[in-house]
Amino acid sequence: VQLQASGGGLVQAGGSLRLSCAASGSMINHMGWYRQAPGKEREFVARINSDGSRTYAVSVKGRFTISRDGARNTVYLQMNSLKSEDTAVYYCNLQHVLTMNSYWGQGTQVTVSS
Repeated sequence: VQLQASGGGLVQAGGSLRLSCAASGSMINHMGWYRQAPGKEREFVARINSDGSRTYAVSVKGRFTISRDGARNTVYLQMNSLKSEDTAVYYCNLQHVLTMNSYWGQGTQVTVSS
């Protein structure tokens, strides 16, 4: 499984960005986003399960929206009202439902200037 993330960049506080992550192959899976800020551990951001249910970190709930295009095996993260504390490298994750194997994308940098 290969994951290709894109969409990061530099944005001013209050702005928006949309991240995309395309997965190779076609399998039943959960997909999500994590992020890692400098000097911090990687943390959960959002997840969308194979049944379409969604979960969010408290820090992004109401500002970020995760969605997926099943036909293209692609997950999106719409990020609105961005804050400087959202600055991090964002990683997409895919978890195979049957094997529970987890796969990671290469990461995309999001920088929010205050």
